[in-house]
Amino acid sequence: MLDTATKRRIDTARDILVGKVPDPKSQVEQITIALIYKFMDDIDADSEELGGQRTFFAGDFARYGWPQLVRTGLGGHETLNLYAEAITRMPENPGIPPLFRDIFNNAYLPYRDPETLRAFLKVIDEFTYDHSERLGDAFEYLLSVLGSQGDAGQFRTPRHIIDFIVAVIDPKKDETVLDPACGTAGFLISSYKHILKANTDDEGNSALTPDEKGKLADNFEGYDISPDMVRLSLVNLYLHGFVEPHIAEYDTLTSEERWNKYADVILANPPFMSPKGGIRPHRRFSVQSKRSEVLFVDYIAEHLTPTGRAGIIVPEGIIFQSQNAHKQLRKMLVENYLVAVISLPAGVFQPYSGVKTSILLLDKVLAQKTDRVAFFKVENDGFDLGAQRREIAENDLPRVREELGEYLGRLREGESVSSDGVAEPGVDYTAMLGLIAEKEKIAAGGEYNLSGERYRENTRISTASPFFPIGDICTVNPRKSELSEFLADTEVSFVPMADLNENQISFVAKEHRVLGEVGASYTYFADGDVLLAKVTPCFENGKAGIAKNLKNGIGFGSSEFYVLRSSERVLPEWIYFCVTHPLFRQSGISNMTGTGGLQRVPRKFIEEYEVPLPPMEVQREIVAEIEGYQRVIDGARAVIDNYRPQIVVDPEWPMVKVGSLAEIFRGSSPRPKGDPNYYGGPIPRLMVADITRDGMYTTPQIDSLTHEGSKKSRPMKKGDVIITVSGNPGLPTILAKDACIHDGFVGLRDLKSDIVLPEYLYFDLLSRHEIHGSQSVGAVFKNLTTHQIRDFEIPLPPLEIQQALVAETEAEQSLVAANRELVERMEGKIRAAIGRVWGEKL
Repeated sequence: MLDTATKRRIDTARDILVGKVPDPKSQVEQITIALIYKFMDDIDADSEELGGQRTFFAGDFARYGWPQLVRTGLGGHETLNLYAEAITRMPENPGIPPLFRDIFNNAYLPYRDPETLRAFLKVIDEFTYDHSERLGDAFEYLLSVLGSQGDAGQFRTPRHIIDFIVAVIDPKKDETVLDPACGTAGFLISSYKHILKANTDDEGNSALTPDEKGKLADNFEGYDISPDMVRLSLVNLYLHGFVEPHIAEYDTLTSEERWNKYADVILANPPFMSPKGGIRPHRRFSVQSKRSEVLFVDYIAEHLTPTGRAGIIVPEGIIFQSQNAHKQLRKMLVENYLVAVISLPAGVFQPYSGVKTSILLLDKVLAQKTDRVAFFKVENDGFDLGAQRREIAENDLPRVREELGEYLGRLREGESVSSDGVAEPGVDYTAMLGLIAEKEKIAAGGEYNLSGERYRENTRISTASPFFPIGDICTVNPRKSELSEFLADTEVSFVPMADLNENQISFVAKEHRVLGEVGASYTYFADGDVLLAKVTPCFENGKAGIAKNLKNGIGFGSSEFYVLRSSERVLPEWIYFCVTHPLFRQSGISNMTGTGGLQRVPRKFIEEYEVPLPPMEVQREIVAEIEGYQRVIDGARAVIDNYRPQIVVDPEWPMVKVGSLAEIFRGSSPRPKGDPNYYGGPIPRLMVADITRDGMYTTPQIDSLTHEGSKKSRPMKKGDVIITVSGNPGLPTILAKDACIHDGFVGLRDLKSDIVLPEYLYFDLLSRHEIHGSQSVGAVFKNLTTHQIRDFEIPLPPLEIQQALVAETEAEQSLVAANRELVERMEGKIRAAIGRVWGEKL
């Protein structure tokens, strides 16, 4: 996941450019070109360090090397002229591969201000290519700050979801792999790493022959409609060892040029958004539609080889929407391709979107072997569902992978599937996350609905509540003529969009105006009305709430609100929970009109969307239940957010420098970065993203080294104390297993355990984290130095007092952890309470 350091650098770079390059797209291009330029020089530096020679900046192009641009004494105009000349001439550079020449083709500097350029290059100089996906992360963050998604509806796919799908599909070394909407090539890179790991011997060495390695890279191909994405994919793959990556700028849905190309494995998270008026595809698709998500799934299914497999992330509209194209697509999938559906939590794509998604698993061979489809539901994916996506203990993905693997394995062997594997049709085995349903039952009625819960015969979900259009039970946007009797000087509340909260029912109207000064363009509402944001990204992010305590009971606000006034048949709280439900939001996203950042949910959609309407007493009962859960959540979160470990210092205790307690050294990374000889092996490698604010014992999760790579890094032992020097400087942790550390850390080795406990040192450093972090140095992005950390002082009481303080702090942290678990349980209860009334739509 993207670290804080990269976010800050990107934000700073954009702030510098915005005065000279106001167009966000151009800002993205300038930052991307500069990053590639810098990383090319980093690769040259790595080569020199290992005894090789520079290739990117050699010969006549040596004068354009990055150090020449940022050297002291170079004047502003000299810097500007050198940089502008370099990026213009780069396509002529014989020392760079063709793909890099393509990247710099037509590149130019769109401004002539030396000070802007020098400030900009200073920020770019803070980047180092110390992780193979940093460039992709940086560009994806650039997309995210332009809005919740790219123009074509691209959402950044979380790495752990990509890796999960790849592990389930299990691409082989001799199979072709395609991503027809590849973005920054995440699925392709994950598949490549998966194959390398699967072909490693017990000692961590590659079992692939040189010929097999040479052919492997030729098996991967990607398409994307965005030239920026193609650019990033090419560089990302090149730095993973693909000398000639096969990425094409190609419109998968409207061009026929590559229609006759097929693949053994297709993996994709296609764009969910269709432009105004829809897609205009060619006529070779089996399903005729203007929706991009329908067309992409059709394309993927039709472009599998006879033994092909696919893993596709799709929006919930594919699962249940009743348009003819959706039903036709589902029919084709169930009859010929589909083997499993995995429902993901609604917050997987936070902070970019709260869209609800599922994974479709296609297998042409297995689909013909069985008359059933398996369904799995992931409640937790290892991260909370808030905007920050903090890591949590609950994670259904490993168990789903295990159960699904057993199910698919038995199908391949021709065995029947019983209660030993995934559940029999319609039976709810509580020990299992999955159930299977007969294709005949799925086909009943012609809907081919792929919502697994409707096939669970002993489900607790009640479907007795009738469904009604919102427009039948609410007044949408009440008329301002209701205020005709009020005087012009009547005070009213004013609510801009910023005052409406995300995923929180209450909000406070902070501003007051008089009725006569409120313009006709503002939206009118009153106490008890539900406000719903209708514009992107506010709608996707969950901005909604119930108006209360308005001045004189009257409010005005943004024209981008819908106002829903409940009739006597429905509670406002019930309407709020309905319009914040993932099913409603996903359908709203699918029906948005407009382009880019001006997309809105149509009023007609709101009025015609059907929601469940149980009797009033049932509504009151469920609303009271949910509000009770929410009060518990609010209290528990207050404990979590406000707790900080504190060690009360006795003035009699001596203050000692950390450097006197252990050997302190900076981490390091094997070079060149991304080299499969060093990366992708069995040796864990700690990353800054692995460390949480209150995690004492940290287990590396997202990176690894080979045995050769570990020799060029900094190996640490289980129980060693580690401190971050960048990203979130001064944050300590204790290794829960042996691992290597990169140069974003310092390690404390051979701690003098006879005078200090590692747990005591951890808690004291954690209590001083903010103070230590404020001491970091650097012109743009601040880092701690090894020397500074050596000079950190801690109070050092006798060991028995340290033990007592550790025990007391651990007891406090147990209570905090219990509150965190309580939040997760209550959120699960809220989902279950809401789910009970959505019945057949789930």
